[in-house]
Amino acid sequence: MSLRFYNTLTRQVEEFKPLEGNTVRMYTCGPTVYDYAHIGNYRTFVFQDVLRRHLKYRGFQLRHVVNLTDVDDNTIRNSRSAGVPLRAYTDKYVEAFQIDRQLLNLEDPEFLVRATDHIEEMVKLIQALMDRGYAYASEGSVYFKVGAFPHYGQLTQIDLTGVRAGARVDTDKYDKADARDFVLWKAAKEGEPFWETPFGPGRPGWHIECSAMSMKYLGETFDIHSGGSDLIFPHHENEIAQSEAATGKPFVKLWLHGEHLIVNGEKMSKSLGNFYTLRDLIAKGYKPSAIRYLLASVPYRKPLNFTFDGLHQAQQSIDRLRNFRFRLTKENFPPGDSPALKARAQEAREKFEAALDDNLNTAEALGAIFDMVRDGNTAMDRREFRDGDRGAFLDTLERWDRIFAVLDDNDHAKLVKFGLLKEGTSSVKLGLDARELKSAGVAEEGIGNGYTQVLQVGTLSDEEIEKLIAERAAARRKGDYARSDEIRASLLQAGVILEDTKAGTRWKRK
Repeated sequence: MSLRFYNTLTRQVEEFKPLEGNTVRMYTCGPTVYDYAHIGNYRTFVFQDVLRRHLKYRGFQLRHVVNLTDVDDNTIRNSRSAGVPLRAYTDKYVEAFQIDRQLLNLEDPEFLVRATDHIEEMVKLIQALMDRGYAYASEGSVYFKVGAFPHYGQLTQIDLTGVRAGARVDTDKYDKADARDFVLWKAAKEGEPFWETPFGPGRPGWHIECSAMSMKYLGETFDIHSGGSDLIFPHHENEIAQSEAATGKPFVKLWLHGEHLIVNGEKMSKSLGNFYTLRDLIAKGYKPSAIRYLLASVPYRKPLNFTFDGLHQAQQSIDRLRNFRFRLTKENFPPGDSPALKARAQEAREKFEAALDDNLNTAEALGAIFDMVRDGNTAMDRREFRDGDRGAFLDTLERWDRIFAVLDDNDHAKLVKFGLLKEGTSSVKLGLDARELKSAGVAEEGIGNGYTQVLQVGTLSDEEIEKLIAERAAARRKGDYARSDEIRASLLQAGVILEDTKAGTRWKRK
């Protein structure tokens, strides 16, 4: 077993081994919590979850940090516009992010950290940079001196020739054609939150936050840093510069970056009407498991073209996998086993593992599983499948799902659990409590009391559905097919689809 990943820093596929022992120290950039995260963000977060799960699958221990940027230009602007204190404003979107993570089956990291909880670490890091001559104060702000760090541009291979020395940027983001002194600490402005420091009142710049938090939990040099490709410059380039200037040590061994998500071939944009959050898609009737599947289906270094047809196909693919598992667990097969079929399941396992070992090639991993499903279904239909063959196929499916995490049919239960679906109704709660949002001045158009009648998932609980299916089975045994058809029609009207198989009746919500 040899894991290989493409390192943005070296521009090569490299064999991966942790720096120390069997523990992988990993930092992945989380969201800026000024609004709901969009599906482009979640494309990156799902890729990072697949990475985490595969590392664990291969026997590594994880020390994983995910950050929450809860102080920057965007969070301050929106909280001020809403007339809400910064922490109170961002708390709502931190909670929403936590719910979204669970809806998409993203595993919890060992550390989920907020920038505003680590101001002391940022101040110490900035002071170290000033003491070593890599930073200077000007008009209450502190800047990193790019010209003093000879290795600046190593991640992006940027050329600083012709850039005016001493030019500075105060915003947290700037044009990718620029490479100038960047702000580490921003002087306090009227009406903005600030912290008192030895170099004056103010608040941190965006880039210093990740350096301070990652090194606190992972050390001055660690294994993996990951994010979207849009963060390579300036964010990650600046992280390297300020971290290595402060410590004199390499910052990160392996840099992994996920490519962009586009929608129907175009860049996702609110102005184009193709901008979607996870909750927007749920409100359109799509299941979180299908969304996760689609986001994971294309290897992370390739752009993903998101379409609703693709999302529909993702749901069909999941249904095919679930139906195959249902047959494996419920259908009656003759006694004995088939060495050839057991070998087929083992071959599929080895292929999907090898694909993920090779820079997380999720497309090939999916192909290996669906080839196995096709062959397994064919053997069942031909009555060649034996009772002793179940275990090998189920084991391969279970191992695959440890990483892809889509086989459990629990979307409806999770929507109810997290308050996005009212039990006993077909109402989906799109966001935070509407009264809270309205009082904060950020209520969403058309939410009303916080719920919208757009997702037709039915009005029946799982237990009620099972009772009706049992009643239908009893009616069929008695020859009362009129009652059987009546129950099927009622369930369909409630958004529940029945599928009669040799192993019994399966059901799923639309």
